[in-house]
Amino acid sequence: MKALKKLSISLLAVAALTIGKAGAQDKTVMVGGAEMYPSKNIVQNAMNSQDHTTLVAAVKAAGLVQTLEGAGPFTVFAPTNEAFSKLPAGTVDNLLKPENKMMLTSVLTYHVVSGKMDSKMLMDKINAGNGKATLATVQGGMLTFTMKGKKLVVTDEKGNMAMVTIKDVYQSNGVIHVIDTVLMPKA
Repeated sequence: MKALKKLSISLLAVAALTIGKAGAQDKTVMVGGAEMYPSKNIVQNAMNSQDHTTLVAAVKAAGLVQTLEGAGPFTVFAPTNEAFSKLPAGTVDNLLKPENKMMLTSVLTYHVVSGKMDSKMLMDKINAGNGKATLATVQGGMLTFTMKGKKLVVTDEKGNMAMVTIKDVYQSNGVIHVIDTVLMPKA
């Protein structure tokens, strides 16, 4: 009887530890008025966010839906509709034209890093780099990461800075960090 009780307590402790470790990646996060489910992929979740309709339209126009539905893992720095509206007038409409598909693809893949980099991993890299970390994007360019107080900042190769406004939105094939500015690769 005592052995059975000890086994039950041990199993409960292991279950609690397992749930505790997985818990952060199992929680839903509200983005754009919709819950983002860790069991869904990047595209499935982004399509539900009212704050990312421009990004979703751009991903469709660039033909990247299938890629971002793939196994990954990917880390996506997802600009909001408001971020896209900061671009010069006509920029988004111009990028969405079929003849500009390569340019659009370049801009979008510049927002993607291979692997699953949550905010803790990014901050660890920043600390290891004495306050700065640089990562290669899927597009081939580089993004620089720093901290401004407790906020994570992403800087593109042109010096544009984006603030991470919602971090660690876990997906079945990666993680999304919502940003307030569109990042632009070198020309």
